Amino acid sequence: MTPEEVVLLYDYNSWANRRLLDASSALSTEQFIQPLGSSFSSVRDTLAHICGAEWLWMERFQGGSPSALLEVSQFPDLASLRAHWTPQEQSLRTFVGTLTQQHINGVMKYQTLKFGEYQNPMWQSLQHLVNHGSYHRGQITTMLRQHGAQSVLTDLIHFYRAASAGA
Repeated sequence: MTPEEVVLLYDYNSWANRRLLDASSALSTEQFIQPLGSSFSSVRDTLAHICGAEWLWMERFQGGSPSALLEVSQFPDLASLRAHWTPQEQSLRTFVGTLTQQHINGVMKYQTLKFGEYQNPMWQSLQHLVNHGSYHRGQITTMLRQHGAQSVLTDLIHFYRAASAGA
């Protein structure tokens, strides 16, 4: 991966996350936190998991080793989650924008929450983080449909189409 490809991938990640946050605003607070039986109980819990994973990996990219994800109960509603996520997203995008080819190809070591210490090239972790978000955004799309809310397209090709159309 080149630095430009990483920036584009994280532009996509931010675009897709914002689309789901916006779509989730159609839900009442009760719907937002209602358990639906997915990997993470509710729309809130799944969005908070994506947000928490982005925070965790940002810490790892900078040499940290958090011992836990964010506590979802700190986000009683969509507004509180968005207020936390917006500056975090900006920090992540700023960080990604500073990466050189040497950083991207370099090996990073980190402690996982459950499986011990790992190491791999940073580019693999950078790709993983976006792919992880894509997986859980698909779950949120299903949950929005279960609530009768309008789902949104967050596939990478739709980002490319929107970007080429200037949207």
